Amino acid sequence: MARPDKAAAVAELTEDFRTATATYLTEYRGLTVTSMKQLRRSLGADTKYAVVKNTLTKIAAKDAGVEISDDLLAGPSALAFVKGDPIDAARNLKNFQKENPLLVIKGGIYEGKLVTAAEIMKLADLESREVLLSKLAGAMKGSLAKAARVFDALRIKMEAGAPAAAPVAEAAPAAEATPEETPEVVAEVAVVTEAVADDAVAEVPAQDANTPETPAE
Repeated sequence: MARPDKAAAVAELTEDFRTATATYLTEYRGLTVTSMKQLRRSLGADTKYAVVKNTLTKIAAKDAGVEISDDLLAGPSALAFVKGDPIDAARNLKNFQKENPLLVIKGGIYEGKLVTAAEIMKLADLESREVLLSKLAGAMKGSLAKAARVFDALRIKMEAGAPAAAPVAEAAPAAEATPEETPEVVAEVAVVTEAVADDAVAEVPAQDANTPETPAE
């Protein structure tokens, strides 16, 4: 490769490393041209899958401030630069590998750290960010509806236990608390509020603590 072409290739790879939310390294040896096209299609428009030279990859990674171990650059390599959800990309790679065992997932970079092939497989088993947000929204909606019912019941309870209105000619004592301000009601409302918040959190499944965390936005 001519020097100008080499410099351009390194610059492009460096930019890919810097802008990717995750990078997965694979070995494509044995895959046909048709299979490679199918793989790119399955990864979607948010992932750039490119066959790269290991020497250029190592230079570009260093320029981008990314550390890649030498064992990940053994054999013919192709990199998946993920610009979207890393979990979706990991799942797409895993699903493609099931149908095409010749694809080898060697490892990658996730949240700026090296991850093994096994860790990428764990990422693939997680639920995507969109699914988690949808579940959280559903849990919050259900909890808010529950809160509305509880507060309505409290209101009815307070109204039922409230004393009759004082005659107009007699002013109520200024220091007397209204039913809404009694310590018992305040405490009950606080308990309900805390329970509703706990329900919203409890209804969203927790991720495996041993799995690399998804990127926060």
